[in-house]
Amino acid sequence: MPRVRVVTDSTADLSSELIKRFDLTVIPLYVRLDDQVYRDGVELRPERLFQYVAATGTLPQTSMPTPADFETVFRQIIDAGDDVIYVGLSSHLSGTIQSARLAAQSFPRGRIAIVDSQNLSTGIGLLALYAAELAAAGTPLPEMAARVQARVSHVKTSFVIDTLEYLHKGGRCSAMQNIVGSLLRIKPRIEVIDGRLEVVEKLMGSRSKALASLLRWCLQDKDRIDLHRIFVTHAAYPDGASYLVEELRKALPFEEVLITEAGAVISSHCGPGTVGILYTLV
Repeated sequence: MPRVRVVTDSTADLSSELIKRFDLTVIPLYVRLDDQVYRDGVELRPERLFQYVAATGTLPQTSMPTPADFETVFRQIIDAGDDVIYVGLSSHLSGTIQSARLAAQSFPRGRIAIVDSQNLSTGIGLLALYAAELAAAGTPLPEMAARVQARVSHVKTSFVIDTLEYLHKGGRCSAMQNIVGSLLRIKPRIEVIDGRLEVVEKLMGSRSKALASLLRWCLQDKDRIDLHRIFVTHAAYPDGASYLVEELRKALPFEEVLITEAGAVISSHCGPGTVGILYTLV
């Protein structure tokens, strides 16, 4: 029986340590700064992106991998005799999943499974690591794909944005909303709902209030959270992430509370100071 290799993309925001530990293959998205195109997580880190935005006042452009990018990776795996499961960025947020599906048509039926995470960042990562654990246990591809797909609706994702500047530059809020929001120190709390991003709360005031809101949101599910693993993911906000990890460990006996940093693509849409909690319901 062929081994199954787990593929995801760079918007899963997984650290190099986790990628190595779980034997994942990561396909990068692209970020354009002026006339130069970089591979997310390979040639560009968020620090440089934030410097670019501060210096130019403009957001970089991001783009999805091409079907040819996916085909190259899929062919390497299949030519080695293995099957593929790809877990990727929500189809409501990007055409990345469609690129993967187009590439999969070039291979024999049943060798590649595509799972639309309906999520982003380590919401994707939770599913990819689950798939990797199934692969390590020798689970065949059809069963693995069904089990990962069934878990998609169980992943919960919320994050708080510290500044409206990046939303404004990206056309997601008006200049007036940006000015008023900055004056009132409004920090939107966003959830992923049915694969889309929804503003569910507008928090005014300090960062500590925003962190408390995230914790309340998460711990309302304390009787249903899968204690195997939970992520805290941030963009240039390690202190906030560390605080959340400490509070989560106090609240519940998680086996793993993992901190990761958002990559350049995710950071280009949320901006520095963003922090989120991502977990799975049992």
